[in-house]
Amino acid sequence: MGFGERLQRAWYQGHPALALLAPLEWAFRAVSGRRRRRFLAHRESAYRAPVPVIVIGNVTVGGTGKTPMILWLIEHCRARGLRVGVVSRGYGAQPPQWPWRVQAEQEARVAGDEPLLIARRSGVPVVIDPDRARAVRALLEGADVDLILSDDGLQHYRLDRDLEIVLIDAARGLGNRHCLPRGPLREPPERLASVDAVLFNGATEDVPDGYGFALQPVSLVEVSSGKVLPLDYFPPGQALHAVAGIGHPQRFFATLEALHWRPVPHPFADHAAYRLDQLTFSPELPLVMTEKDAVKCRAFAASGWTYLRVEARPTTTFVAWLDAELARLLPDTF
Repeated sequence: MGFGERLQRAWYQGHPALALLAPLEWAFRAVSGRRRRRFLAHRESAYRAPVPVIVIGNVTVGGTGKTPMILWLIEHCRARGLRVGVVSRGYGAQPPQWPWRVQAEQEARVAGDEPLLIARRSGVPVVIDPDRARAVRALLEGADVDLILSDDGLQHYRLDRDLEIVLIDAARGLGNRHCLPRGPLREPPERLASVDAVLFNGATEDVPDGYGFALQPVSLVEVSSGKVLPLDYFPPGQALHAVAGIGHPQRFFATLEALHWRPVPHPFADHAAYRLDQLTFSPELPLVMTEKDAVKCRAFAASGWTYLRVEARPTTTFVAWLDAELARLLPDTF
């Protein structure tokens, strides 16, 4: 178990040694609070796009199902006649220049794993840049869109926004409710009172503090060929190697168990870059990975490697809320 995994376990399960990090947490809170107050006091200095911007982010470190939710939002908006674009920081990407327009045929090392996944699955224009305001400008120069989704960027206050949607893992919640590095929070818990909607990944129903959504497995897909396979492709009880380089790997392993398979877990760091030798395991068993991992492995994937495709399924009350907000933001289009 690496240091990062041990630290996350301490954040969510508790450890008395974390109290030693209190001075660093106070410093972090002071800096993040000052940035937030500066944005609210001088909001006019942030870049205001000519189309609505919706930020989909989180207040915790680690996976909350953000990419599947963005893909759901894209399809939901397109079904209602809206043209959607996406901007992202492009964590781990090494493009020739910033900003960078992501294309489906690019490699993950250039475009970043999550932006590439979004571009391949949805086909919408995707631009990456650590400066998300600059990413929005570049996107608008090259595409006609009615709406922009910002992949993360909740704390990126150089970009103004029309809606803030925060995702939280329902099982882990806010952990010990402390900010970095003492806890998993990027901003204090009070920040949630100022966002427009909170979605809890894994809550099958709405909860008092927000809406529920689930990640529903829909198929298996061969990594090398893209061939779609049914969920019953592997029989119940099948042992398989499970690879997950995401923010919360245990959720992926639990999903495979819920499908009545017996995963041998192989957790990797979030956004991990892979080599073939890292994914050659013994004994020989079928290998299943997340879709986020698959975009980095297609070039060298062995025959029979598959990934599990999942789709976000929010509650009907969230859908109704979102449609009302879209009608308010885009009265002439929606």
